[in-house]
Amino acid sequence: MQLFYNQNITETATSFVFDKEESKHIIKVLRKKEADILFVTNGLGFLFTTEITIASDNKCTVKINSFEKQEKSKFHLHLAVAPTKMNERYEWFLEKATEIGIQEITPIICEHSERKVIKTDRFQKILESAMKQSLHYFLPKLNEPIAYKDFIKKEFNGQKFIAHCVETDKKSLKNELEVCEDVTILIGPEGDFSVKEIQQAIESSFIPVSLGNTRLRTETAAIVACHSVVFRNE
Repeated sequence: MQLFYNQNITETATSFVFDKEESKHIIKVLRKKEADILFVTNGLGFLFTTEITIASDNKCTVKINSFEKQEKSKFHLHLAVAPTKMNERYEWFLEKATEIGIQEITPIICEHSERKVIKTDRFQKILESAMKQSLHYFLPKLNEPIAYKDFIKKEFNGQKFIAHCVETDKKSLKNELEVCEDVTILIGPEGDFSVKEIQQAIESSFIPVSLGNTRLRTETAAIVACHSVVFRNE
C-alpha cells in the first residue's frame, strides 16, 4: 500500500484537493488517473480510502469513500535530543525514530552543543516522508528547539530519564522501563551533557541511565533509546 499525507482532512470531509506539488507527483510521476484509489492519512491516526475524481496535475481532487481510525499507543515516547554537528545525522535519527514509532521530539540546546541554530522546516518534511514510508497514521510532534535548562523545568508525565556517558552510578534503561508508561528521555550532544546539566536533571527527578556498554553517537543513542521503549511495550 502506498500512503499519502494531507493534514487538512477531517472525518467529516467528503472530498479534498491535493496541493500543486502533491498533485503533480500523483498524476505525472505515479501516473494515477480518475477512479484510481488513494490511501491518505492526516497524521492524526486516520486512514482515508479515497478515489480520484479529477486527475489534474495542478489540483488533484478525490472523494472520500471511507475511513478508519487507529488507536493511540498506550504509551507516549518523548525524546529530547541535542542537535548533531552534522545535520544529516539528526535527519537520519528523525527518519528512523519515526519508522520505529516515536510520538514526540524536541531538539535541546546544551552547553556542549556545537549546533545552536536549527531550522525545523526540513525536519518536518522528513517526519512526514518517514511516516508515509512506514505506513504509520500518526505523525510525530516536532517541537521548536529549546534551551536545555528551560526544557527540564517543564512538567512531564510518566518516567523521566537522562542518558549520559559520565562514569557515575547509572541504571540500565531496559531494566527501568515500565510497560504502558509515558517516557521522556534526554540525549546529549557529541560532547555529552556537562556535569552541571546532569545534576540539574537529577534535581528535576530525571533518572540517570545507561544504554549499554559501548559509547554511542548522539543519533545512535537516540535510536537505541527509542527502540528500547517501543520494544518493551510490544
